[in-house]
Amino acid sequence: MTTARRKSYGVKGAPYALPSPTTTLKRARSAPYFFLLPATVLFSLFFALPIGYAVWLSFHKVKVSGLGLGKGARSEVWAGIENYTDAFTDSELLDGALRVLGYGCIVVPVMLGLALLFALMLDSEKVRLAPFTRLAIFLPYAIPGVVAALLWGFLYLPDVSPFYFVLEKLGLPQPDLLDGGPLYLALSNIAIWGGTGFNMIVIYTSLQAIPAEVYEAAKLDGATPLQIALRIKIPMVAPSLVLTFFFSIIATLQVFNEPTTLKPLTNSVSTTWSPLMKVYRDAFGTGDIYQAAAEAVIIALATLVLSFGFLRAANRRNKQEAAR
Repeated sequence: MTTARRKSYGVKGAPYALPSPTTTLKRARSAPYFFLLPATVLFSLFFALPIGYAVWLSFHKVKVSGLGLGKGARSEVWAGIENYTDAFTDSELLDGALRVLGYGCIVVPVMLGLALLFALMLDSEKVRLAPFTRLAIFLPYAIPGVVAALLWGFLYLPDVSPFYFVLEKLGLPQPDLLDGGPLYLALSNIAIWGGTGFNMIVIYTSLQAIPAEVYEAAKLDGATPLQIALRIKIPMVAPSLVLTFFFSIIATLQVFNEPTTLKPLTNSVSTTWSPLMKVYRDAFGTGDIYQAAAEAVIIALATLVLSFGFLRAANRRNKQEAAR
């Protein structure tokens, strides 16, 4: 009778020999790339590729031959910077940019001011029902922007709004919030109502990260709660304020939901009230996707320049203060 030979392990040629140090090092170096691969693929398919296609479209246009009928009557040709020249000389796009600038001058400071105020109040030692209050302030952010704009739109209509009914019974004037200058306040109110809670959470989280020893030292020096807020809390949450300001700039330049939702309720909101509405009309209203692509690229570049310009200025100021 023959007996099976026992296999040895750990020697050269064994079936379960340990990998060499070189192989282990190569696997360790390549492991992060395997983890990044799904995110890279998704980023390329749903972000980088659409951006590249929009840039490609912005340098082309449709050439119509004859009456534009029949096969081959319309062809896509190189346009160079013609679409960009038309966009920069388009009065509707420039007027929309000015309207958004006025809208942003109302939304950004008021929204961030309220967010900072609520965060400081919630961080106070004497605050009561802090979890409920924090949730109540944040809850409007959880409501979709279109739903919020639609709700506020009906509250602005004199025929269905309970506020106008109360003003009428009290004999007080009833302003038209969907026409003229008050329209900016009406649109700004929707954005402020929805964005304050998110910014408040960001600032409040930074306040919670401040060590308690800092407050105790300030109290020993005789600082009042107001002095602690102005001289300790606000300076220490400055990075969070910069971050929320950065997000607010981006959201303001890309305003679309609020004016689009209110447009059926008033004639004061045109199809080109904001730059993004102009892009939407050109792409899906008139069918000029090439001009719309150029306008979208311009808006993206403007957002990039303003955002990173502000971040660079903020970083330079922080370095100067640290050097002092």
